[in-house]
Amino acid sequence: MNGKGVETNDDRVAGLLADAAEKLSPSGGGSKVVEQALENSTDSFFVVTSPLGELYVGAGAGGVRLVHRGGSREEFVRSYRRRFGRLLVESEDVKTSRLAERVARALTGERVRVPLDLEKSTPFQRRVLEVVGGIPRGEVRPYNWVAREAGTPGASRAVGSVMASNPVPLLIPCHRVVRNDGSTGNYAFGAGEKIRLLEEEGVPTAEISIHPYVATPTTNIVCHATCRNARRIKPENRRPFRSAKEAVEAGY
Repeated sequence: MNGKGVETNDDRVAGLLADAAEKLSPSGGGSKVVEQALENSTDSFFVVTSPLGELYVGAGAGGVRLVHRGGSREEFVRSYRRRFGRLLVESEDVKTSRLAERVARALTGERVRVPLDLEKSTPFQRRVLEVVGGIPRGEVRPYNWVAREAGTPGASRAVGSVMASNPVPLLIPCHRVVRNDGSTGNYAFGAGEKIRLLEEEGVPTAEISIHPYVATPTTNIVCHATCRNARRIKPENRRPFRSAKEAVEAGY
């Protein structure tokens, strides 16, 4: 029951488990069955501070499953249960606290490994998310690059759909994926927040929206304007382009 005396879904689930336990062991030993059943069907969540404010983070035994911004704890718990079919409780145990610390450090830009549980994602979604997880801070990549790296050239639109449903934004930095024309595009937490995040990482969003690619006559190589190789090109050798195709047609 909640504070207003209204039975919630979680209460009903617990009640059903208790009934089953009583039938299994009328002498009282069924309580252990209930505890074990609840433990096996329950994940944990915690709250961390990020560049976008407070975030709710839900995690199971395999790692972080969901990152969410805004709303109440109750709304997050309901959203998590709808998505994963599991109960969720706020936890401050040692294991959860260590994970929360790792998440908080990762959100400040530290290179910290945070275990992620992408079990509910399809193989294609996981490939895309793994590629996006490797985009360095301060750099962006277009949808078509991600599609190619994920082994599905031409699947730019599908990549966009994966970015829109990314369950762990910021930890898998989908804000570093931009449209093929260099414009920043949409973002789960808002287009304006995406631009702010990128600019705080040092990405010249206005510049790449005009000329997302750059080439150099010294090597004849063309790459995205934010990649580390492009940043090494001396100003006098920089040749900006609207697209990779345009650069190739120009002889690069």
